Amino acid sequence: MKARRSGAPGPGSASPSAKLRKAVLFTGYSCNNRCGFCVDYEKRHIPDKTTATLIREMARAKAWGADYLELIGGEASLRADFLKLVRSAKKIGFRDIATATNGRLFAYPDFARAALRAGLTSIIFSVHGHTAALHDRLTAAAGSFAQLCDGVRSLRALGFKRLHANATVVRQNYRFLPRLGELFLRLGFCGVELIFVDPTYGGAHRSFSKFVPRISLAAPWMRRCLDIGRAAGTRSWFVRYVPLCHFQGYEDQVSETMERRTFAATLHWAPDFKNEDVAGSRAAVARAKPGSCGGCRLSGECEGIWREYLRVYGAAELRPVL
Repeated sequence: MKARRSGAPGPGSASPSAKLRKAVLFTGYSCNNRCGFCVDYEKRHIPDKTTATLIREMARAKAWGADYLELIGGEASLRADFLKLVRSAKKIGFRDIATATNGRLFAYPDFARAALRAGLTSIIFSVHGHTAALHDRLTAAAGSFAQLCDGVRSLRALGFKRLHANATVVRQNYRFLPRLGELFLRLGFCGVELIFVDPTYGGAHRSFSKFVPRISLAAPWMRRCLDIGRAAGTRSWFVRYVPLCHFQGYEDQVSETMERRTFAATLHWAPDFKNEDVAGSRAAVARAKPGSCGGCRLSGECEGIWREYLRVYGAAELRPVL
């Protein structure tokens, strides 16, 4: 399973008049991985949405003005109706139809081919380790790394190019992020997102000390990974859920900044909640800037860090950029 996000790097920057609206539909929480840090770790018992419910939500999202649709879970590709959902989204008229996935079903060439024919325009793979040993340990699913890599190869063999990746940054993998960046290059991802783990709910909240690194320790390795992308000629690698004081010089590679310039609004509809102001809700309930951030020249763009992080670790690592 994946860390919850507002979406991987989107279709690119846009002028204010051309901003898109994005709808993220959680199809349910069923998943064939068991990532211990997952924000939805304790939601497996909640029933997945029905086909009819999801098609109704697609129609409502389109009427709301959504151009970009993202289907996520759990693992949406496990659903028996996954291809039908993608075809329905295409028929309804979304400009972009994406899915965030652990990639395992795409290892089967027939499934990969059918998903593209159904209408997927972008696929976001969750890759949490640069080796099978590390990735499989974090997903608690033996063989998941090999299947993921086979899934990427299946899609590339079909000529599909809009392949993205995200990685949740946790204690177990942050020192290996440069090596993960090298893997991203080998696999040919056109966009990458490093997501600092969310301890607000779920697995990382339950096991904070096991999974949540200090930002002062993780940020240098995250920057080194971004540098690998830069050296290869791309700035389409991003970081998410980080304080900007640790990413001076990388402000154009922060997901939230990119999204404010690309998307007019983003909604999340899940089996157990509806959030029609994703950015606003982060500020209200999840992320904060302590008083020590006062006067920081980056404050206007920065969302701070997780409130739960501040509760456990405090604010000493956040220093205003004057």
